[in-house]
Amino acid sequence: MLRSSGPARPGRRPGAPHPIDVHVGSRIRLRRNMLGLSQEKLGEAISLTFQQVQKYERGTNRISASRLLEIAQVLRVPIAFFYDDVDPVRAPPVEAEGNASEGDLLRQPETIELVTNYHCIADPLVRRRLFDLVKILARGIKSPQKAIATPRRRGRPARA
Repeated sequence: MLRSSGPARPGRRPGAPHPIDVHVGSRIRLRRNMLGLSQEKLGEAISLTFQQVQKYERGTNRISASRLLEIAQVLRVPIAFFYDDVDPVRAPPVEAEGNASEGDLLRQPETIELVTNYHCIADPLVRRRLFDLVKILARGIKSPQKAIATPRRRGRPARA
């Protein structure tokens, strides 16, 4: 049974999720994916099942203020991040006391520059090919320092 979300409003079906709930949920999904967290891991961090996280992300269930604060802390963003259209890569993280993450890849200047430049590529096919190339390169190189230190040669080795 669907619960009513108040009086019917023009442009909204009765029982349909409120557009703000859907927007907040999509921002949670976006940030969770950027951090590489599964719905299950986010749920564990805030004592929920992955199904409940899924309902929050779809906007099916509304999120209480206290729960939204917990989610914001786990995802290291201010609560305002869920309501506005701040660039998720440049979103200022909220650090737990004494838990500053020096290794947060999303905060590194080169990550921000890479993502910014990636989104400047106008051709969607070129962007997709670059994305695929980066994934292939990442799978093939276990240690970036190792790859830089020992470049591969093409063809036959030079004879002495």
